[in-house]
Amino acid sequence: MRLYVNIDHVATVRQARRTDEPDPVRAAVLVEQAGAHGITVHLREDRRHIQDRDLRLLAETVRTCLNLEVSAEPAMVAIAEEFAPLQVTLVPERREEVTTEGGLDLASSNEGRLREAVASLSQKGVRVSLFVDPDRRSLDRSQALGAQAVELHTGEYANARGDHRVAQWERLRAAASHGVALGLSVHAGHGLTYENVTPVAAIPEIEEVNIGHSIISRAVFVGLERAVAEMLHLVQDASARMGEPPSWRAPLGF
Repeated sequence: MRLYVNIDHVATVRQARRTDEPDPVRAAVLVEQAGAHGITVHLREDRRHIQDRDLRLLAETVRTCLNLEVSAEPAMVAIAEEFAPLQVTLVPERREEVTTEGGLDLASSNEGRLREAVASLSQKGVRVSLFVDPDRRSLDRSQALGAQAVELHTGEYANARGDHRVAQWERLRAAASHGVALGLSVHAGHGLTYENVTPVAAIPEIEEVNIGHSIISRAVFVGLERAVAEMLHLVQDASARMGEPPSWRAPLGF
């Protein structure tokens, strides 16, 4: 199980004052030193947090894997092609949203744009993942579009409680199994925290989780390296105990 850390929120704090600190590039160094397997950043069309300068420096300095999230708009795909990171995740994007609210719309009206983006990035040697809702249709469409991987949107699972959370976990598990059967690599992310990540990380077919807000939030109190190390421990411990009944709440003895 790989842990990729999204450092967008480091840039969010910087942009609140339009200054030069905290620097997400320096944060990426600390995240890698703490043992994370990759760095995730979302370059939004409105540049609300990560800036082009950040992407340029991260492309030059990240030593693990840089996972660049962008929309499928041609201008954003062109930027992704220019830097050609190891992995690009195509995500939905609306200007008015606070954070990504769901998986890509894979309706036929969007098929041409997505197919073109996947093909163009793949020709550059980039591993392409699609951020999708955890259902069979989305996975079937992702494979048909030529994606090598999918990232399952875990927001509904993260927001659910009680029996509904168990049902959402079962949905994720079934989607992950179906994705692997289709030959896709399966990742997961959105809303995952120290309290809810364990059951997701225990799903055998999921090989990567992307987590940002929860880690950066905890880093305010304990430091970034420790926050990453704690999450990494939870993820890898859950992965090592695959097949056991999931623990629905992680111990918070940090």
